[in-house]
Amino acid sequence: MNPPKNMVRIIGGRRYSTATATLLAADDYWDGHNHERRGRNRFLYRTPNGRYFTVTLTQWQGERDSLEPVPQEDAVALYEGPLSEHYETHAEAFPGVEVVDA
Repeated sequence: MNPPKNMVRIIGGRRYSTATATLLAADDYWDGHNHERRGRNRFLYRTPNGRYFTVTLTQWQGERDSLEPVPQEDAVALYEGPLSEHYETHAEAFPGVEVVDA
């Protein structure tokens, strides 16, 4: 599945839009057969105001595509974990978040 071009949701009085946000990471890698993961793909975005949200697209009957705001800590965990396809560097995705050598 491709990232949604214009998905908009208002949650808690805030408008989240994929059209104005920056795509940071996703799990839509090509495995030689398809881009879909178990019928679902998740995409991580950052708004121009620095808020993070995920979009989950589904191919399963009875499920709906969803958009969910996430705190920065969860966004970092998704970026560093299951969302292995990165569209922005860590520094670009999380301005001000310090990364230290192990």
